[in-house]
Amino acid sequence: MNPSAAEARARPIPLWRWGLWWSLLFLAGLIFYFLLAPLWLGLRGLAWIAEFKARRRR
Repeated sequence: MNPSAAEARARPIPLWRWGLWWSLLFLAGLIFYFLLAPLWLGLRGLAWIAEFKARRRR
């Protein structure tokens, strides 16, 4: 086993790193749920409407 790795695991993680981690996680959640998910759902809705219209024309 690497002695420096064991030494690094024994030290506590600084609070600023926890704050950065949770801030980035929160930001990623906002981007996903409020930007990417509605965009994806809108594109799927448009595809569904286009398919429905194409089937009605036949």
